[in-house]
Amino acid sequence: MIPQFEEIRIQALKELKTGAVMRAKDLRIPLAKHFQLTEDEMNAWYPSGNGEIFLDRISWSLSYLFIAGLVEKPQRGDYKISEKGLSMLSSCTEEQINEFIRVTVNARTPKKGSKNKNVNKASSHVENDDEYTPEEELADSYDKIKQNVQSQILATILSKQPQEFERLVVKLLQAMGYGGEVKNSGVVTKLSNDGGIDGIIKEDILGFNHISIQAKRYALDNNVGRNEVQSFVGAVAGTPSKKGVFITTSDYTKGAMDYVESLNGSPTIILINGQQLTEYIYDYGLGLQTEKVLKVMKMDMDYWDAMDNAQ
Repeated sequence: MIPQFEEIRIQALKELKTGAVMRAKDLRIPLAKHFQLTEDEMNAWYPSGNGEIFLDRISWSLSYLFIAGLVEKPQRGDYKISEKGLSMLSSCTEEQINEFIRVTVNARTPKKGSKNKNVNKASSHVENDDEYTPEEELADSYDKIKQNVQSQILATILSKQPQEFERLVVKLLQAMGYGGEVKNSGVVTKLSNDGGIDGIIKEDILGFNHISIQAKRYALDNNVGRNEVQSFVGAVAGTPSKKGVFITTSDYTKGAMDYVESLNGSPTIILINGQQLTEYIYDYGLGLQTEKVLKVMKMDMDYWDAMDNAQ
């Protein structure tokens, strides 16, 4: 029987223990040998034709190991065990490693708000399979894939230099339509005594109006406080357009959020946390590729009802 991706994770980590850089396809044969898969099981495809089942599960296993920080990605598609991975393999049981993966991945998985109530409802179908329609189960599967990609996005951002994060958020705002047709509308900059303005988006050709940006690439448990936001507000208040966006990979303290709300739009400050950041990156496809498109059809009853019924 083809193992589930959760069952593959530990063995995949062990295969990487030598320090070699490997791809998912490189792990296919050694893992198939470990799990004693037949040739048919190793080469089986999904009924939909969308790829090999075993290889797909290996890829999912590696993505979870990456999100948990147990493997690194030297470049696209390559995986290498991290110092954390080596340390845990030598000092922890498989149960402890799996629990660490579960806790870490959950911490880095974007939490869905009330605007996704229908998806949240579908997400519980694991406990009540018979209560949900195929459409709800499809929505649940899509949401899980999206959350996994968002977690990978966040883990990747945290593995890069802070300067790369500043460039990323400028590109994101441009991808979202800010700056319009203005040439070179996005600029990464470090100004002295500016309260930490990391970039600007020009909204007109002459630059009379612009959006000030501050980017903080913080660990997930290091929330941005009121003092940092207040310093940024002071810098934005001195600009002609008085508009600013503060973006962090973590979140904001209640004091910081209450302070921004008390400004009543003078100046206008938007706070974007890690969950919102990865949501925007995913929705606007920044640094992402479309893997597959599923076309779901339904009956056009106007078409069929126009036909004469049998007597």
